[in-house]
Amino acid sequence: MAARARELDVFVYLDYRAYLRDYYESKKASSRGFSFRSFSRRAGLKSPNYLKLVMDGDRNLTASMAERFARACGLDDEASAFFVALVAFNQARSATERNGAYSRLTGFRRYRQAHQLDLQHAAYHSTWYLPAIRELVLRPDFEEDPAWVAKALVPSIAKAEAREALDTLLELGMLSRDEQGRLRQCDALVTTGPETRGLHIGNYHRTMMERAAASIDLVPSSDRDISSLTLCLSEDGLRTVKERIQRFRRELLELSVLEDEPRQVIQVNFQLFPLSRVEVES
Repeated sequence: MAARARELDVFVYLDYRAYLRDYYESKKASSRGFSFRSFSRRAGLKSPNYLKLVMDGDRNLTASMAERFARACGLDDEASAFFVALVAFNQARSATERNGAYSRLTGFRRYRQAHQLDLQHAAYHSTWYLPAIRELVLRPDFEEDPAWVAKALVPSIAKAEAREALDTLLELGMLSRDEQGRLRQCDALVTTGPETRGLHIGNYHRTMMERAAASIDLVPSSDRDISSLTLCLSEDGLRTVKERIQRFRRELLELSVLEDEPRQVIQVNFQLFPLSRVEVES
């Protein structure tokens, strides 16, 4: 029975609190006398219920405290280092910190083995040409040739990147093959766990905004439309603008579905964000 707690693999977790909750339940069921108080003694903590406070989200862990928790959980050196990185990932306060912490997580071989699909999701959302290649498949003259795909994009990419992108899209279920073996789009949704969804989606939007900025130099003005407005609105006005953007976005999607012979992949970005505060302290 005592082996049950050791069967928990910290590398499959993306939420350190979830790991601690499962660890506690496993130890409680397998080890007589295990309690919050006994865990505190193992971790060298004065508070008898510190583990419960962390599990419930009422306390965060510093890096040094995360190391003590990892040792108290009986994790080996590699797993302890991963647990510390996982704490940093979950508690990151900015996108830069979160991306840095996620990069450290992906440096662990056992994490990559346990989260291959999540890594593919990360590639889809952070690599601008994967969504573009998925749309490129709709062209009547599409060729499943990495060299053709690489040259069709603006800017062009390497053949190896195109080949890997096609493989990733197939593995994610975003592309499949019809009866003739030709690639076609699937309606599969690229969804990720709650711990990484915001990270990946945020990276996707940042990547596409970078492509928009680059297009100013790469694409003739006759082939693009980049404009902006600065407005002062009421709460109702802001809500109306958001609703109209959302409606227009749906209209563009419906328009793309009606295309008989699509020829060119385009990107349309929408950004609406405040440049001032509603309340100003005097």
